[in-house]
Amino acid sequence: MPPSPPLTLSTHRFRLLLCLLTALFLLPVTALASDHRVSASSPLGQLITTDKDVKVFKTPYCGCCNDWVTHMEQEGFSVEAVDVSQEELNRLKYHGGLQPGMGSCHTAFIDGYLLEGHVPASDVRRLLEQQPDVAGLAVPGMPAGSPGMEMGDRFDPFDVITFDRSGQSGVFSQHNQD
Repeated sequence: MPPSPPLTLSTHRFRLLLCLLTALFLLPVTALASDHRVSASSPLGQLITTDKDVKVFKTPYCGCCNDWVTHMEQEGFSVEAVDVSQEELNRLKYHGGLQPGMGSCHTAFIDGYLLEGHVPASDVRRLLEQQPDVAGLAVPGMPAGSPGMEMGDRFDPFDVITFDRSGQSGVFSQHNQD
């Protein structure tokens, strides 16, 4: 068998390009654990890693986000808050698997799950206990009376929604329905 021809620069570039394309194709797949949560070994997983229970990303000018952090801390969760630009926040929401129309003012992560908006601590505890095969929980918008959105005696009804990366969603819990 004749020896292989030496690698030329163009052959080397082709192989490098092939490897890069393969890596880019596999990146979204490896970002997920066996379920819909963010894998700790993925680039996003490394970004959201913290020695606290919860890592929340928010813009620096949103006061209700700070109030939600206080709610979570009062309920026994340790929280690391990180100020980011709106563009960075939107990127985190997208890469975390948040579905369109479910956005709010801040995005948090706990145990690989995304928490969007003013999710009550009781629902976060239930999520961690049940470990459903979802990407996370969302409270779309900013309903009055949700944690961090207290407005005196005003308590608007709101749902906590589960969502996954395939676009499926469902009601996890309902609050202030009376």
